[in-house]
Amino acid sequence: MASGGANYRNGTQRNSLKGTTTATDRQLSMNSNPSKAALKNKSLSSVGASSGLRKSSPGSLGGGTAKDDAGVPGRVRVAVRLRPRNAEESVADADFSDCVELQPEFKRLKLRKNNWDTDTYEFDEVLTEFASQKRVYEVVAKPVVESVLDGYNGTVMAYGQTGTGKTYTLGRLGEEDTADRGIIVRAMEDILADVSLESDSVSVSYLQLYMESLQDLLDPTNDNISIVEDPKSGDVSLPGATLVEIRDQQSFLELLQLGEAHRYAANTRLNTESSRSHALLMVHVKRSVKGRELAHSSQNGNSTNMAKSLRPTLVRKGKLVVVDLAGSERIDKSGSEGHTLEEAKSINLSLSALGKCINALAENSAHVPVRDSKLTRLLRDSFGGTARTSLVITIGPSPRHRGETTSTIMFGQRAMKVENMLKLKEEFDYKSLARKLDIQLDKLIMEHERKQKAFEEEIERITTDTQNQISEAERNYADAMEKERLKYQKDYMESIKKLEEKWMMNQHKLGERKDQTASTAEEVAELKKLLSKETSLRKAAEEEVNNLKSQLAQLKMSEASANSESLKLRKMLEDEAYRKEKLEGEISMLQTQLLQLSFEADETRRRLDRGGPGKVPGDLDSLISQVRPQVNDSVNEEKASIANLFEQVGLQKILSLLEAEDADVRIHAVKVVANLAAEESNQQKIVEAGGLTSLLLLLGSSEDETIHRVAAGAIANLAMNETNQELIMSEGGIRLLSITAANAEDPQTLRMVAGAIANLCGNDKLQNKLRGEGGIKALLGMVKCGHPDVLAQVARGIANFAKCESRASAQVIQFSNGTGSKTGRSLLIEDGALPWIVQNANNDASPIRRHIELAVCHLAQHEVNARDMITGGALWELVRISQDCSREDIRTLAHRTLTSSPTFLAELRRLRIDY
Repeated sequence: MASGGANYRNGTQRNSLKGTTTATDRQLSMNSNPSKAALKNKSLSSVGASSGLRKSSPGSLGGGTAKDDAGVPGRVRVAVRLRPRNAEESVADADFSDCVELQPEFKRLKLRKNNWDTDTYEFDEVLTEFASQKRVYEVVAKPVVESVLDGYNGTVMAYGQTGTGKTYTLGRLGEEDTADRGIIVRAMEDILADVSLESDSVSVSYLQLYMESLQDLLDPTNDNISIVEDPKSGDVSLPGATLVEIRDQQSFLELLQLGEAHRYAANTRLNTESSRSHALLMVHVKRSVKGRELAHSSQNGNSTNMAKSLRPTLVRKGKLVVVDLAGSERIDKSGSEGHTLEEAKSINLSLSALGKCINALAENSAHVPVRDSKLTRLLRDSFGGTARTSLVITIGPSPRHRGETTSTIMFGQRAMKVENMLKLKEEFDYKSLARKLDIQLDKLIMEHERKQKAFEEEIERITTDTQNQISEAERNYADAMEKERLKYQKDYMESIKKLEEKWMMNQHKLGERKDQTASTAEEVAELKKLLSKETSLRKAAEEEVNNLKSQLAQLKMSEASANSESLKLRKMLEDEAYRKEKLEGEISMLQTQLLQLSFEADETRRRLDRGGPGKVPGDLDSLISQVRPQVNDSVNEEKASIANLFEQVGLQKILSLLEAEDADVRIHAVKVVANLAAEESNQQKIVEAGGLTSLLLLLGSSEDETIHRVAAGAIANLAMNETNQELIMSEGGIRLLSITAANAEDPQTLRMVAGAIANLCGNDKLQNKLRGEGGIKALLGMVKCGHPDVLAQVARGIANFAKCESRASAQVIQFSNGTGSKTGRSLLIEDGALPWIVQNANNDASPIRRHIELAVCHLAQHEVNARDMITGGALWELVRISQDCSREDIRTLAHRTLTSSPTFLAELRRLRIDY
C-alpha cells in the first residue's frame, strides 16, 4: 500500500499461534472528532467491589473502566439485555420469581442459584426489559458505527438462547412504529447521514450461514460462497457475495425485506419463528478525508495553488459487520425433530466452536481453533483481530431456563477478556488524483486551443483586410480600363458600320445583274442530285434482298441442330432427376435412423435417471424392481441398434455426416460417434477412420453448445488411450479444448472438456507441451463455474499432473544415484494453482477433496516446492491430511512426505509444533 495507507492505533492483537500481544504503532485518539466526543469518550462509572459479590469478571467495569477506555480501546465490549416475560411464562412461572435481578446503575446482574444464594456479574452495560431500542443502539452499536465512519472495521453481534430477542434487537424494521427500529436500520441511518454520496460510497452484502453452507440472501441461487483468507494480513473476504450500493434508506429497507424473506425459520416450542441460520450483514463504507472538489488554479497561473490542488485525496475504508446468531437450544425443550433437529445440531456445533475460540483467546492459549467452523472463520477479525467489537447477550427471566441463561452470561464474561488491535485503513486515492490531472490537462489544452484560435482569427482578419484593399485597387483599375475599351470599341464600330453601308450599296447593284443566270443553273443541279439518289437506293435494296435469303438458309440449319441437341439434354435431365430422387431417399432413410437412435438414447437416459440408485420411498420399491430389467433391456437394445447401424451404414458414412449442412443431422451424427467411442473396441476404428480429426475440426468450427458437449465427451473417451493422447496433442487438441472451455457456459460441457484435459494430464511425455498450450490455465479458468462435477474433473486433472511431476522427479533422483534432483518448481505452482488447491483441500465434496489431497501429497514430495507450499498455507493442509484423511493410503503418503522433508520439519520445529 502507498504511503498514508493502513495505520495501527493503540491496542493489542492476540497471535493465534503463540498467544503473544503486539503494541500498536501510534495511540488511538478517540476525541479526534469534537462533534462525537461525548459519545466516543463516554466513561462508565467505576464501582468498587461489594462485600456481597461472589463472582466478578476480569473484564467487568469494577475498578477497571479507565484502563478499558484509555489503555485497551480494542477490548470487546459486552452488554446484557433482559427480555420481559411472555404470556406463557406469566402463566407457567406465576408462582416463581425471575431467575435474574438487574442493577443497571451499577452495571451488575445477579443470577439466583436458589432462594438464598446468588452469583453477581458485571458488564459494560446492563439493559432492563424496559430499555428502548434507541437506548440499546446508543450504548451498544453507535460507538462502533462511528469508528467505522472513521476508517475502522467494526462488529455488532447478538448472542443468546432462542426466543430471547436477538433478531428483535438487531433486525427490527420498525415499519409500523419507528421507535421499534433495530440496530441495523438505525446504523444505516447514521451512516447515510454522515457520508456524502457525491464522493463517498456505501455498499451492502447480506448472507446467512445455514448448515455450514454460506448462502447469499440477496441472490438465493448463489448458495455456496467460498471464504478467502489473505495469508499475509489474515483479512477474510467473500468474493462471490452480492454487493449492492446503497443511495437512500428506502432502498436499504427493501433490501433487508428481500433478505429476510429468504432466511430459514421454523416453529419450535421456544419460539414460533425461530431463526435456523446465522445472518451476517456487511456494510462497506468508503470516505474521502480531503475536499471532494478539484481546486482549479487562479487566472494568473499561480503554480503553488495548482500544486496544492493536485495532492491525492486520502480515503478511509471501514467495514461494519452485524451478526444475528441463531439461538442455542436444547432438543428436549425445543421439541425439534427431523430436519429441524439436524438444523439445531448444526447451530449448536457452530456456537460451540465460537465458544472454544473465545475461551482460547480469553485464556491466552497458544492455539485458537478458528478453522473448526465457517462461523469462526468469518468472525476471525471480530475476536482477536483488528475490528472494534460490541456484543449484546440476550437472556430471559424464566427460572426454567436458568442453565441456558448461565451459559449465555459466562459466554459474555469470557468475551470481555478478548482484546483486539484496532487498525485504521487509509490510502491515497490516486484514481481521483489522476482524474484531477486529466481535468487540469484538459483545461490547459482548452486554454491553448482558445489562444491558438484567437491568434488564427487575428491572422485571418489581417489577411482579409489586405485582400479587400487589393481587390478594391484591382476593381478601380479594371473599371478605368473598361471605360477606355468601350470608348475605342464604340469608335471602331461606328467606322465599320459606315464601311458596311457603302459595301451593301455596291452589292445591291451587282446582284440585280446576276439573278437570272443563277436561277437556271440551280434547277439543273437539283435534277442531277435526285437522279443519283434514286440509283443508289435501288442498289441498296438489291443487296438487302440477297442478305435476307442467306440468313433464312442459315436459320433453317440451326433449327435442325438445336432440335437434336434438345432431345439429348432432355434425356440427361431425366437421368439426373432419377439419380437425385434415389439419393434423397437414401439420405432420408439415414436421417430417420439417426433420429430414432437419438430419441431412443435420450429416452433410455431419462429412464435410467428416474430409475437410478438412491433412496426410494416405501411403495415405489416394488415398481422399480419391475422397471429396472426393462431399462436394462432398453440399454442393450440401444447398443444393439447402434451396432446394427455401425454395420449397415458404415463408419465412413457416419463420419461424413459430421460435415452435413443440416444442423440436426450433425448433432445426431456426433451423438452416434460419441456412443461408439464409449466402447473401447470401437475407439481404434474411429481413430483410424479419421474420426478423431473430424471431432476436433467440428469442435473448433461449430458454435452449437450441444455439439461442443457431445464432441468433448467423445474426445474425453478417446483420450484414455496413450496413443490417442499424443495424436490429440499433435493436432492442437489442447488449444481447441481451451477455447471451448473459455466460451462455454453449460456446466455439462465444461465437465466434458475438463475430463478430456484431465485424461491428458496423466501422460508423462506431454506435460510440458500441455502446459505450454494453456492446458493448466484452462483447468484453473473452469473453477469459476463452481459446479461440483466440473470442480471434481479439475481436481482430477491437477492430481494427475502433480503425480506425473512427482514420478518424473523420482526418476531424475534415481538416475543420478541420489546425487541430483529436479531443479525447477512445479508447473502447477508457476501457473498459480496452489491457492485454489489449498482452498479446496478440505472441500465438502468427497471426489474434489480426495483428488486435491493427492495433489498436495505429490507436490510436497519434491523438496523445491516446500518453501512455496509453506508460504501458501499448504503445510497445514498436509499436516491435517496426515492426521484426519479418511483414506489410509493418502494419510500414510502425507505422513511419509512430512517426515522425509527437511524443510517441512524445520518449519514445524520453528513453530514449536511436535510431529
